Amino acid sequence: MEGRVALVTGASRDGTGRSVAVRFAAEGAKVGITARSEAGLESALAAIEEVGGTALVLPCDLGDPDGGRDTLVARTEEAFGPIDVLVNNAVAAGFKRVEDWTLEELDHYQQVNVWAPWILMAQVLPGMRERRRGWILNLTSASAELPPGPPFLQVARDGYASYGATKASINRLTVAAAAENEDVGIAVNALSPQASIAKPSMGSLEVMQKAAGRDDVMDLFEPVETMAEAALALCTGDPAVLTGRIAYSLQLILELDRPVYDLSGTALVEGSQPADLPKKIRGQIEFHLTTGGPDRTAFDRVWTPLPALVPPPP
Repeated sequence: MEGRVALVTGASRDGTGRSVAVRFAAEGAKVGITARSEAGLESALAAIEEVGGTALVLPCDLGDPDGGRDTLVARTEEAFGPIDVLVNNAVAAGFKRVEDWTLEELDHYQQVNVWAPWILMAQVLPGMRERRRGWILNLTSASAELPPGPPFLQVARDGYASYGATKASINRLTVAAAAENEDVGIAVNALSPQASIAKPSMGSLEVMQKAAGRDDVMDLFEPVETMAEAALALCTGDPAVLTGRIAYSLQLILELDRPVYDLSGTALVEGSQPADLPKKIRGQIEFHLTTGGPDRTAFDRVWTPLPALVPPPP
């Protein structure tokens, strides 16, 4: 990514956004990083500088139409030049029954999860088309898939409607933008973790323990490095080939037979190389099945192919 400019949203915490920004910077990109927390962004900046990268801190509330999101692209380009890569990672998530949401709450989730990515895409696409080069990546989730039923199991009943609906919107937006920009040198893709991401804060640990019905659930998590590696693949691949994907991280790495490096791009991550992944992918797909998440067919489609190396369920 030497010489390229990237804008990454939701980069202040210890998950995908910061990891992607650090990895891109380690690969030579100049990165605009944005989130609400200025302290979190400064911490991300330090991590980027530690790998020899360059970044611009852009505090912004993506959930507020007047919170600065309309100038993110302009501020990044003023500092670094035209944006080559846009990563829409910022997310708002909450879990309640359908009737318990207020319109105000729903509007906030829609602003963060759908309208902000849409607006940022709309701002970078004209320049990308003019230059005939660009990569857009939207972060998504298995919650966007339709859970099988009836009978419906736990995941379908646990209040995922708002989160899942916004991610389903992102998936459809991704494919639309990919189709509209086919053959002009622009790749538009979406990326989901296979199940959940292991990170220092581990806010999802209790959710996974409840869903799996056991305390030891670390086999259901993947490291942030696999998400960063998959993101790097989607943001450097040939737009004529790798576009319109609703990709799952581990499946994509296995499909491309791509080594997984640490965030500095210098050392291989033990236990997360392509040869390690078939068994892990199968286990995570079985977790989705047993908790009422999407069935196996959701992980094996033209836009998210399941490599033949992944063993079928017993």
